Amino acid sequence: MEIYQLRTFVKVAKLGHLTKASEALHLTQPAVTAQIKAIEQELGIALFERRHGRITLTKAGEMLIPDAEKTLDIFNALLGKARQIKGEITGQLLIGTFGDPDFLRLGSMLSALLASLPLLEIKTRKALCEDVLDGVLSEELAGGFYVGAAAHAELNSIALRSVCYRVVAPVLLTGTMAVAGWRKIAALPWIGAPVRSHLCKLLKEMFDRQGLTPNIVVETDEVASLHSLVRSGVGLSLMREDQALLSAERGELVIWGHARIDAELSFVYHSRAEHNPSIVGLLSVLQDTWGLKR
Repeated sequence: MEIYQLRTFVKVAKLGHLTKASEALHLTQPAVTAQIKAIEQELGIALFERRHGRITLTKAGEMLIPDAEKTLDIFNALLGKARQIKGEITGQLLIGTFGDPDFLRLGSMLSALLASLPLLEIKTRKALCEDVLDGVLSEELAGGFYVGAAAHAELNSIALRSVCYRVVAPVLLTGTMAVAGWRKIAALPWIGAPVRSHLCKLLKEMFDRQGLTPNIVVETDEVASLHSLVRSGVGLSLMREDQALLSAERGELVIWGHARIDAELSFVYHSRAEHNPSIVGLLSVLQDTWGLKR
């Protein structure tokens, strides 16, 4: 049995129509029919029933289709890996990013990508987390970094690291923060983030669990400016724990000790692209950059 015959079997099974399958495979309908007949003769079983212009799987066909799909996946993965090794990967990779490039290890990843895939045109686009997700779903982006649970049937994700966020406040509120409960914390002035950012989502989830709403007095989409705004006395904010601890040690802000928000940094990509040679190469470099097991 040839791999192209297996591909035809799977395509006909998915579309349930010979004409549509032939168009999708760029073959004539007689060629598709001949390939299906050849597979059935080799296996010695009927795979399809034909009735009223439709073609449906027999019980035997239904039993074999999962294994056929797995075999194609393995073949496509092997093909993608082979192309990567041969250095023939060309095209463009558009990667969605957010926030601090050092936190994402972006420089190390891009440097390794340029070294291992020199023919690829690589671009990055900074966006809010939910916009990164939408960009990957629409396939405008090849992949992107995301904080939170990217639960979607069309997305695959690779967990990179856990990340913790803390509530930080201006130093002038040190006394207040030492005795404040949730209700008082919510009533204090807060620096908010755009609704499609991960910080907005995490902040909302934190206060929703307490049945409260934070008093947001200003909104910024510049994560890098949070430190400056908190230090200047504008209000409270969520901040990554590593940044918060360092700033608190320098006496630039104070951390409220009663809240820790745990999340996960991941890299998301479309499931349809998992065997695309450029994505295979990208994920290989990403896993090496983050020291992940394959």
